[in-house]
Amino acid sequence: MKTDGFFGACGAIFLSVRIRWHPFSSVSKTLKSVPLALALLTSACAPVVIEAGPPVDEPRFEDHRAVMADGLSLPLRSWLPARAKAVVVAVHGFNDYSEAFDDVGPPLAAQDIAVYAFDLRGFGEAPGRGYWAGQQVMADDLATVARLAAARHPGLPLYLLGESMGGALVMTAMTDRPHPPVAGVILAAPAVWNRDSMTIFERAALWLASHTMPWLTLTGQGLNIRPSDNDEMLKKLSRDPLIIKETRVDAIHGLCDLMDDAAAAAPRLHVPALILYGEHDEVVPAEPTYRMMAHLPNNPVPQRKAVYANGYHMLLRDLQGKLVIDDIAWWISRPGEALPSGADRRAAEILASRRQMDE
Repeated sequence: MKTDGFFGACGAIFLSVRIRWHPFSSVSKTLKSVPLALALLTSACAPVVIEAGPPVDEPRFEDHRAVMADGLSLPLRSWLPARAKAVVVAVHGFNDYSEAFDDVGPPLAAQDIAVYAFDLRGFGEAPGRGYWAGQQVMADDLATVARLAAARHPGLPLYLLGESMGGALVMTAMTDRPHPPVAGVILAAPAVWNRDSMTIFERAALWLASHTMPWLTLTGQGLNIRPSDNDEMLKKLSRDPLIIKETRVDAIHGLCDLMDDAAAAAPRLHVPALILYGEHDEVVPAEPTYRMMAHLPNNPVPQRKAVYANGYHMLLRDLQGKLVIDDIAWWISRPGEALPSGADRRAAEILASRRQMDE
């Protein structure tokens, strides 16, 4: 299935590092017009970032909302078993929202794992739709939701689950600032494709556009990437008005900053981690993902990597999504044991082969 109508959920990650040097792209036209580019540079403006306000309220869960310290309310979904044994706070991907976990929450809750998911600022039904809230603000909101979830379930192990951009946010939140104590993190196709993978022209195009035309919106038309083999799910999302389908270029700039920091954070991720990746992922390429896996610390805590031979970028919503979700539940209950799917064996084979090639 083509992704022109579905670009909002994950295509912008691809676009963020593939701003084409194409004669018909608006960014390329600007760069090729040197006088215009110089004129724009002299009146350059910074990318728009919607910062949090001053603390005015006590953070809390209220109905289907998570109230932050600045009084802003974030839409909240939860799937709660009668008696939980663990708690998961889930973070969605770029241009997506908490509905991303509608197929994840119920099966985890059926295995006695409580799940909370919320809309990040700028996404879904959260305030500031379409604008980048900044990495620090999003990480602070994640920490707040995690602490509130932990307070609701005292004594239970807490896990953070991040999909795509959400995985990158979890990585940076767990390495660059004080964070709530967690038993582990689960990274589903984390967005770790950083600027090192971009050509000088792509980096220049992104910088120029975000600093001179931050209001410019881009779509994924023509990229022709396949984010999942679940066509019915993709059709549904293409019709979902809460999925952002035209992305501000300054939001893409913010995403690139986050991916840079996530890739750099890998060696400092000193918490138990389950990293999930699909061999058919056309959004976040294999090279930076396997490089990130190789850079994860081996001590003092184990990191389990899993690669799914039939998996795409949207692993949790693929046709084999149940297989991946069952692996997550298994790892939470038995972190020291091999995964039922065998995807961790496949990851070990791939990483061992890469090490041999590097020797």
